[in-house]
Amino acid sequence: MAIDFAHEPVLISECLEYLAPQPGSVVVDGTVGGGGHSVEILGRIAPSGTLIGLDLDEQALEAAGRRLKTGAGEGSRVQLCRASFRRLDEVLHELGIEAVDGVLLDLGVSSHQLDTPERGFRFSSDDGAQSPLDMRMDRRSDTTAATLLQRSSVEELEGWFREYGELPGSRRLARQIVARRSQSPLRSREDLLQLIREAGIGRNRRHHPATLVFQALRIAVNDELNALRDGLAAAIAMLRPGGRLVVISYHSLEDRIVKHTFRDEARGCRCPPQVPVCVCGVQPRLRVITRRPVRPSQSEAAGNPRSRSARLRAAERVTLEAAA
Repeated sequence: MAIDFAHEPVLISECLEYLAPQPGSVVVDGTVGGGGHSVEILGRIAPSGTLIGLDLDEQALEAAGRRLKTGAGEGSRVQLCRASFRRLDEVLHELGIEAVDGVLLDLGVSSHQLDTPERGFRFSSDDGAQSPLDMRMDRRSDTTAATLLQRSSVEELEGWFREYGELPGSRRLARQIVARRSQSPLRSREDLLQLIREAGIGRNRRHHPATLVFQALRIAVNDELNALRDGLAAAIAMLRPGGRLVVISYHSLEDRIVKHTFRDEARGCRCPPQVPVCVCGVQPRLRVITRRPVRPSQSEAAGNPRSRSARLRAAERVTLEAAA
């Protein structure tokens, strides 16, 4: 039975504006999801363009395949691969593609994943109290949130909650988890929510403390921040001069990595400030197009509340001659 992988694409008009796909372009959607962004890109690169869609979620690829098959014009080519965008360069080399005109990375969790209780991404669903602590983007992986909670040390748990969730009381929660699991494992959403309440995490805070806990665990399970760093490096390396890289992030940790990567790649030289003349020889590879992150309009945020935290940044690959 076909899976309904519904996901409303965020910042779609802005994405197309900054990605600037043209007929005949080769474009990578590194997070194809249900194909919402990709089907619009495909319409711009027809009739002879090539779209490469990557995703770790097999249900996403199935849904994207159906949607893009109907959206592809005559002569357009679509390649869908079950792979992480951190392997973008490897996938393209395997396909015999030496360079691309554009790369889109729409980070975070899709609406379908959030709204499917058995995936374990969401703590607030009415029917998901006993949903498993899974949180895997790639269900071929052996590492779930439950396994991390069961086998990780106090120091590891505290580090994830502090770094990935910026959670007050990170050490107290980590200690509570280790003490609790010696009696019985944490298996379900409700198990973890009960422990958060017992630990007194986030009392009198405006946002539910589980938001930060679940975010931290999800990032740790999927190694999301390191994957982002690898994916940005791979995308920049595979862009041809004039090619565009567009990234949509949903929290400050992701956006900070994108911002700093773009800044460093646009600057080039890595020499210490006290060195008067560049000796490292590193040349700029990017021109930053968005000096500030692009945010959803009021109407989009009202119509799609999950878009409210989205931030889009874009950059263009430059030649060495242009950099000089």
